[in-house]
Amino acid sequence: MKSNEQGFYLQMKPDGTINGTKDENSDYTLFNLIPVGLRVVAIQGVKAGLYAAMNGEGFLYSSDLFTVEAKFKESVFENYYVIYSSTLFRQHESGRAWYLGLNKDGVVMKGNRVKKTKPSSHFVPRPIEVCMYKEPSLHDIEEKGRSRKNSGTEAPTLLNGGEKVVGQNSTEQDGGS
Repeated sequence: MKSNEQGFYLQMKPDGTINGTKDENSDYTLFNLIPVGLRVVAIQGVKAGLYAAMNGEGFLYSSDLFTVEAKFKESVFENYYVIYSSTLFRQHESGRAWYLGLNKDGVVMKGNRVKKTKPSSHFVPRPIEVCMYKEPSLHDIEEKGRSRKNSGTEAPTLLNGGEKVVGQNSTEQDGGS
């Protein structure tokens, strides 16, 4: 993700360091933006395998586990820039959100010091690869159960709270023996 006007790319190194770099070809600037809710994402460094998270003091850190501190609200604005704010922490008195941001030297800023109107919080994600996954359905589970039955394995299809589901064809097969 590139900081819109600062010229830095957000990077996460394998040791967990999060900062900005001018090297647009660095492998550490690649992130998975994982949807975890409506307009909420987890930011995971591809090479590091760690999640970006913000603590209660506004400091950005990396975590090997996905926690509530690793959830960021993603807001897209005109010119396609994106800002990320903590879903957990805000200013106590004003209620203003805490944002992810890089200063003019590429150093990560405290979330409570970043304003959404300033270029330090504006990022432009570069899509490298979009992964689409088919949502599983009960129909798929039933089809797999039928193919197991035809292959000779006796593993029952479990649905309805663990009760064995009997297909229409199984009673005909059982009655004919």
